[in-house]
Amino acid sequence: MESKLGCKEAEIRMSVARVTELSATSETGFEDAINQAVARATKTLRGVEGAWVKDQNVMIEDGNIKGYKVNVEVTFVLEE
Repeated sequence: MESKLGCKEAEIRMSVARVTELSATSETGFEDAINQAVARATKTLRGVEGAWVKDQNVMIEDGNIKGYKVNVEVTFVLEE
C-alpha cells in the first residue's frame, strides 16, 4: 500500500507477550540472584525480551546477612 507521498507503508507487526514472576536467592549478592533468575528463565522460556526486578530482600540470621533474594518479572513473547 502506498501513501500519498508515494512511500510504501511499513508493515505493522504485532506481538503478544506474557509476564511471569520468578524468585531467586544467592549467598553472594543481588546481582548474582538476578543472573540466576534470568538464566533459569531463558533455560525453559523462548523469546525472553526483558526482566524487571520487582523486589529485593536480604535474609538475616543472628544479625548477619545470610542471603539475597530477588523477585523478578520476566517478559517473553508468545509464539504464533
